Amino acid sequence: MVILTSVLTTGALTLTACGSRNNDSKGGDSGNVTVTIGVDAPLTGQNSATGLGIQYGAQIAVDDANKNKTVPGVTFKIKALDDKAIPATGQQNATQLVSDKSVLGVVGPLNSGVATQMQQVFATANLVEISPSNTNPELTQGKNWQTSKSRPFKTYFRTATTDALQGAYAADYAYNGVHAKKAFVVDDKQTYGAGLSKIFTEQFTKQGGKVIGTDHVNTGDRDFSTLVTKIKNSGADLLYYGGQYDESQVLTKQLKDAGAKIPLFGGDGMFTPTYIKTAGKAAEGDLATSIGVPVDTLPAAKDFVATYKAKKYPGDYGTYGSYAYDAATAIIKAVGQVVKDGKLPSDARAQIVDAVQKTSFDGISGKISFDEYGDTTNKQLTVYQVKNGEWKSVKSGTASPK
Repeated sequence: MVILTSVLTTGALTLTACGSRNNDSKGGDSGNVTVTIGVDAPLTGQNSATGLGIQYGAQIAVDDANKNKTVPGVTFKIKALDDKAIPATGQQNATQLVSDKSVLGVVGPLNSGVATQMQQVFATANLVEISPSNTNPELTQGKNWQTSKSRPFKTYFRTATTDALQGAYAADYAYNGVHAKKAFVVDDKQTYGAGLSKIFTEQFTKQGGKVIGTDHVNTGDRDFSTLVTKIKNSGADLLYYGGQYDESQVLTKQLKDAGAKIPLFGGDGMFTPTYIKTAGKAAEGDLATSIGVPVDTLPAAKDFVATYKAKKYPGDYGTYGSYAYDAATAIIKAVGQVVKDGKLPSDARAQIVDAVQKTSFDGISGKISFDEYGDTTNKQLTVYQVKNGEWKSVKSGTASPK
């Protein structure tokens, strides 16, 4: 999710930091090693509901590790930075995290477009980065991923599956589940949205469907009257939208208010309760794909969900919270492989990258391991539909490229 990116805008850099700011890896009088796990996500503004879910998903993982003494002699802390879904800000945050010697791993970012500006910074410093939400295939498999896969950065991993699978899964359900034959496709011109829409278009056409119109919006747009008229007059029986909930929740309301009673179908970037809250009754019948299976149905995630609710953390845990928890846990377990006698080696960051590559454990979102590209081996996806004001799972399964 994503993946995802917001339009580049100027703005002041806002940082939210919690955890050790001490560049010395040694803790206080206890003699423990203090290890900081960085988190980068939009914590304010665009996409913040899902961004906060990432921050606090990682926070719960760190709290659990400290409580359970998962790595004896190590105390973990979180340092969360707000990228506002702006790639340039994400790059600045990456530089700040690299400069903090206590940071031995990073969870994030949320947006694929932000990730493109962070990967090189982390790779140069041998600092592992695990995104719980990026889905653009190029991040792990290179720009020519469709014809010749090549991993750009060995320090980059993700616990989310890719748009190559998500787009195909959505197209299959649109044609065979919804029985849509004519789709209108819109995207927000960002890395995530444009990529997802392109794959949906290719796969929907292969299924036998017809894309009878395409268009684009800008992030931050709120008046879609011209676009709504175009979609309504096209005769489409489904609107596929590549982008975030910020725009799609407004678009679907204006579309239904104009009398076009067709479902809006999107990716995990719009799978959040905020979408339904804003769109209201207009959201009924709309669809979204998301990675994995519903977190509330996973026995292993029961304690995580209970803790998130009990702590009254802000944001949405259901989209990427469990994947952020597992990303942080992968880093924590890797630290456990590297720490010897309560001491960190001078090349700890590089060793942690290697340890993450070999990771294999049962996480709260499913099996956690990575292939040769840094992609998760967990290929599960779910289609959700808004029913009676809630996202309800209508299909889950293991996705595969078409």
